Amino acid sequence: MIDVLVAGGGPVGLAAAVRARQLGLTVTVVEPRRTPVDKACGEGLMPSAVTAVRALGVEPVGVPFRGIRYVRDDHAVEGFFRAGCGLGVRRTTLHAALAARARELGVQRVTGRVTGIQQHRGHVEADGRSARWLIAADGLHSPVRRHLGLDRPVRTSPRYGLRRHFTAEPWTDLVEVHWCEDAEAYVTPVAPHEVGVALLSGPGRRYEEILGRFPALLARLTAAAPSSDVRGAGPLHQVARTPAYGRVLLVGDAAGYVDALTGEGLATGLATAAAAVDALAAGRPEQYAAAWRAATRRYRWMTTALLRAGEQPALRRALVPAAARAPWLFTRAVNALA
Repeated sequence: MIDVLVAGGGPVGLAAAVRARQLGLTVTVVEPRRTPVDKACGEGLMPSAVTAVRALGVEPVGVPFRGIRYVRDDHAVEGFFRAGCGLGVRRTTLHAALAARARELGVQRVTGRVTGIQQHRGHVEADGRSARWLIAADGLHSPVRRHLGLDRPVRTSPRYGLRRHFTAEPWTDLVEVHWCEDAEAYVTPVAPHEVGVALLSGPGRRYEEILGRFPALLARLTAAAPSSDVRGAGPLHQVARTPAYGRVLLVGDAAGYVDALTGEGLATGLATAAAAVDALAAGRPEQYAAAWRAATRRYRWMTTALLRAGEQPALRRALVPAAARAPWLFTRAVNALA
């Protein structure tokens, strides 16, 4: 019997597997797709995420960025990180680097899906595999979460993310967030001659339609050739009743997700993966739920606050101009999330 079975071999699942091996646990990852998998993602690692990835022994190739810039019409405000740079990195690059590290440490990978979960007093079984613990890192619409009946209804308006890359030299060493009445655009440098542009908006809208809502950004990209297909994700808001259910621990998006608005998805995913594995290695799995709340608290609070402000047209229009009048406060908020 192995120590940990990980459902989902994306970046967060692999991070959990690598951490488990670092702590001497035996681990198997179950994933249906070939690595690397490309998905809609802002692709910006905040400084805390860069630190977490390096602690796993991984140094993905990317482009450093020094902070965040909010832009709306003629208003802009910048906040710079105090704890080192973030890193813009293609999701496929990060995924491949984590997969290589997992192989190096002897993580077993099995092609398939985790279904038919049965929990027992001292172990969990899934598809004929037995493990002391199951870590669910199977994404936004987690089949494990659904199978266990842990989905909680969401009553907020659905939001979706769309992402595409463009062959263009990054024009800044910041991640830019462009705002308009009903959408946001995240621009992340991911290579010396490539940027990723992720768009967040309501359902049923085409990438080109949303991008057209940002004339200044569109002007920068007019001569840039798309270097990837459009990929989408959503609805973004997902809520789990609990991040821990018997011998199953949910990490990353599987444990719940508010929105991509503050760019902390990978940072919180890596933090919760580490917290889950550390709790198991210490023989204190009951501590994971509290550790999950602590690791995600600022993300959940600040993202929810921004979303609620964005739902009010007057507040949404005033957000960037107000931040520009108080750059010190914006910088403080950026570093609270970094």
